[in-house]
Amino acid sequence: MHRSAPSAIAVSGALCLAFLLVACGPPASSPSTSSPDATATSTSTASATVTTSASSSATPSASASSNPEAGWKSYTTADGLTFDYPEEWKITDAAGEAAAGGVFVKITNANGKNLASLRTNMVTGSECTVKQPFGVYESQPLPALEQNGTVPRYTFETRTDTAATDPKLMTVFAYGITTAPEPTGTEACPIFHFFNWPPSGATFGGAYDPFDTTPGNEMHVDTPEVYMGTQEYKNIKKMITSLRPA
Repeated sequence: MHRSAPSAIAVSGALCLAFLLVACGPPASSPSTSSPDATATSTSTASATVTTSASSSATPSASASSNPEAGWKSYTTADGLTFDYPEEWKITDAAGEAAAGGVFVKITNANGKNLASLRTNMVTGSECTVKQPFGVYESQPLPALEQNGTVPRYTFETRTDTAATDPKLMTVFAYGITTAPEPTGTEACPIFHFFNWPPSGATFGGAYDPFDTTPGNEMHVDTPEVYMGTQEYKNIKKMITSLRPA
């Protein structure tokens, strides 16, 4: 696992993943610095153009998977992607907000807390305008999603705005699938959680907000390492990394 960041940061902030704006933030420990010697190829700021359509062309399904463990189900989108999820979580098909020819589904827990979203047929462009200290807490290749020799990876990572004076706006961290190279060195471009998927691109991920006030949810004000040990995070990672062609 590669990790790199300042010696002490407050984990919080507002995240723009081209499709998502989320406020995050608690005080947190930083990952240790251990950068590879390879030449750095940084992640880029993402921008996405989305054309809405009234509905999907087919009806997605939620049913028992062919090999789920107890308490899990599988969901298949109208355009042929499948993932597994805890049966108590809720999936909302926001077809009216989907890109033309694509799908848009939101995943929440039983209390309505936003956990992740999956969108397909996303048209993206990127430009790296600024680099920031970063942390990579997990990075796992997903060979089931390989396209033209490129294997996406699941990642849980952070970016820190050293110019921010409000701790709640200082650092953001998010999880998702990306085809961007893993950042190296001490600074990286903003988080880019998009991956190649026909006919263009897709995104499946979300952001961790320790100050989420959704009724019924316990507020986590802790380090990324502590959050990674929670059942919520473990289930989110398992769900996202289960994504595969139907």
